Amino acid sequence: MNYPAELLTDEMSDVFERAFETTERSLYLVNPTVDTLERAVESLSTFAGPTPTVRVLGEKTVLREVMDDFLVASRTADLVESESLELRVLDDADGHKPNLMASESVVTTVVSADSLLAGLQTDDEEFVGAVREEYETLFEASDEYKLHTPGLSRVETTIAERLGPECRTDFTDLLSNLQTARGGGDGPDEVAISLLVAARNEELFYDVSRWAEDIGLASKATFSRKKSELEERGLIATEKVPIDVGRPRLRLKLGDERLRDASGAQLASVAQSMGS
Repeated sequence: MNYPAELLTDEMSDVFERAFETTERSLYLVNPTVDTLERAVESLSTFAGPTPTVRVLGEKTVLREVMDDFLVASRTADLVESESLELRVLDDADGHKPNLMASESVVTTVVSADSLLAGLQTDDEEFVGAVREEYETLFEASDEYKLHTPGLSRVETTIAERLGPECRTDFTDLLSNLQTARGGGDGPDEVAISLLVAARNEELFYDVSRWAEDIGLASKATFSRKKSELEERGLIATEKVPIDVGRPRLRLKLGDERLRDASGAQLASVAQSMGS
C-alpha cells in the first residue's frame, strides 16, 4: 500500500484546503468531531478555488451542537443551497474512525497530538476504491439532516430589503465581531442580535419580528420573549407609536444611549457579555 507524505500542521483549515485542492468532484467527511465540522464549514465558505461537494456523515448530537451556533448554521445553509455541502446522519458512529475523509484518489484520517494535527493519507487505488464505495452506499442509505436556519446571504439580503441597508450593515458588523452566536451562556443568539440591531436603528418591533418569521429565522413568540428579556436587562427599551387602526406599535430603542454610537466590536462585546 502506498502512503504519501502526511500533512503536519497546527490548523485544521490547512488539512481541508489540501483536501479540497486534490478533490475533483466529492469529498466524504465521516464521523467528524464538533471542531472538525465547524472548521469544514469555515474552510469551505472561504476556499478560493473551485469547491467540491462535501458530503458529511455525522452523529446527530454532533450535527445538532454545531448547528446551534447561528454563525455556523447560516453559512452551512448557504453551502447546502449552493450544493457545496450535504449533511446526513450517521446512526452508528462507533464502527467508523473519527475525522476520516475520502476523495476520489486519497483517504485521509486526521490525528491530533498536543497542538499538532497530522493528515495521514493513502492513495492505494484498491483501498481508496473500497472506502469510497462503502461510504457512498452508507451516505445514500442515511437520513438527511434538516437545517432550520436560513442562509446568511438570505438573512442579509432580506434585512436590507425589509428594514433598510443600515440594519444590514450593523447586523453584518456585529456578527463579524462575535466568536459564537448560540445563546445559552455562549453569547447572543440570532434573535438577540436582530433585536439589538433593530433597536439601534429604532425599528418597529412588529416589522423586525414579521421579517424574522417570514424568512424562518424565529417565530414572533420567540422574538416577544427575547424582547422582554432584553428589556429586563436594560439593553433595549420600547416606546408606543400610535397607528390609525388597532393597538399602538412598539418602537425599539437601545436601553443605553451610549450604545448608539458604539462600533460593531463594542456592541458585540456588550452582546457577548449578555450570555444569552
